[in-house]
Amino acid sequence: MDTTYYDQGTTAERWERARLFFDARDYAVAARILSGLVDEVPEQVGPRLLLARAYYHSAQLRRAEAELRALVELDPVEHYARLMLGRTLQRQGRHDEAESHLRIASALAGDFEQV
Repeated sequence: MDTTYYDQGTTAERWERARLFFDARDYAVAARILSGLVDEVPEQVGPRLLLARAYYHSAQLRRAEAELRALVELDPVEHYARLMLGRTLQRQGRHDEAESHLRIASALAGDFEQV
């Protein structure tokens, strides 16, 4: 596959292609497609969240963290982004930093026993 493959098609077609690769667990290819989409529509939560998940599943934790922090900045009440950010920080051994994000995610999800 050459690099133009990742940019071909409409935004909707590339979104669908990225989701197919993600569902097939080819996270690196999904991330290549999604990074272009995020550049194109940075205000959209969906592509950025899926990009962060693709980075997370392909162990690109610093990249996942960067995308998740951008998401939290864009939408502070996006509980799944908070949860993923907490999990990403945990995987990096940054447990103290992860705790606050996990608590916020629990509160936003209505799971007050975890708060």
